[in-house]
Amino acid sequence: MASPTLTTGTPGARKGPGPRRVRRQLPASPWLFAAPGLLIAGAFILYPFVSTLVNAFTDRRTLVPGEFVGLANFRELLHDDMFWIGLRNSSLYVLGVVPALVLLPLLLALLVQKNIPGITFFRSAFYTPVVASIVVVGLIWVWLLDERGLVNSLLETLGASPVGFLSDQWLILLSAMGVTVWKGLGYYMIIYLAALANVPRELHEAAAVDGAGAVRRFLTVTVPAVRSTMVLVAALSSVAAFKVFSEVYLMAGPNGGPAGEDTTLVMLVQRTGTGLTGRVGYASAISVVVFVVTVVLMLLVLRADRKEES
Repeated sequence: MASPTLTTGTPGARKGPGPRRVRRQLPASPWLFAAPGLLIAGAFILYPFVSTLVNAFTDRRTLVPGEFVGLANFRELLHDDMFWIGLRNSSLYVLGVVPALVLLPLLLALLVQKNIPGITFFRSAFYTPVVASIVVVGLIWVWLLDERGLVNSLLETLGASPVGFLSDQWLILLSAMGVTVWKGLGYYMIIYLAALANVPRELHEAAAVDGAGAVRRFLTVTVPAVRSTMVLVAALSSVAAFKVFSEVYLMAGPNGGPAGEDTTLVMLVQRTGTGLTGRVGYASAISVVVFVVTVVLMLLVLRADRKEES
C-alpha cells in the first residue's frame, strides 16, 4: 500500500508579497508641502514689508501712486514735532512697562505654582485678561477711570477730589501702562510657570539647608535658573510696548490726548497714512523707524544677557 505523500502547502495558497518598489521622491516635494505656508507668509508678511520699505522713499498718497523722493521723508521726520512726541511716548512706555512685566509675572508665577486648594481658580482668573479683547478691556478701564467712573465716585465718597485719569497728559499715559501690565501679567506668568517647572527642587533644598531665606533663595536660585526666560520676556514686552496702539488710542482718543501729547509712533502712522488724503509714503517712513528701533531694542536685550553670562 502506497504511503500518502506529504505536502508542505495547500493548493492555491497565496504567495507572500514581493519586495515593494520604493518610489523616488521628487526634489520639489518638500516645497509643495511648504507652499501654502510660504504663500501666506509672502502675502501677509513679506509683501507688506517690502511695500512699506519702498513707499518710505516715495511721496505716495492714498489715491496717488507717488514718485521717488529719496530721503526726503526721513529728513522731514527730523523737523516734525509730532514724530518726536511719538518717539518720546513710545520710549517712556517701554521704560514703564517692561520692568513691571519682567518682575511681576515671575512673582505671580511663584505664587500660583504652589499646589494649594483653589489655586486653579486663581490661575484662571489671572489668565482671563489675556484672552479678553483689548478693545473690551480698554473700554472697561475707560469706564472705571472716567471722571464719573467707579474709581472717581469711590474717591468722592471717601472725601477726596476726583482725579483726571483721562484728561491729564501724564496720567493718561500711566493709565494706559497700567492696562498693558494688567493684561500681560497672565501671559508672561504662563511662560514663567513653564520655566519654574524645570528648576530642580534640590537647589532650593540645598539653599534652605545652608540657612538661606525666601528672598535669598529667590535671588540666588530662582532668578539665575530663569534668567534666559527673563531675557525672552524682556525682548517680547519691549517690542510690544514700543509698538503700543490700542491702549493709548482708547484712553487718549484718536487725537492722542490733550493737544496730541499722548500720541505714540504707531498712532502717528495710523493717523498720517489713513484716509483719502493719507500720506502713505511719510507713514511708511515712520514705520521703518519703528522697525529699526524694535530690532535695536531686541539686540540690546540680547547683548546685555551675553554680558551677564560672560
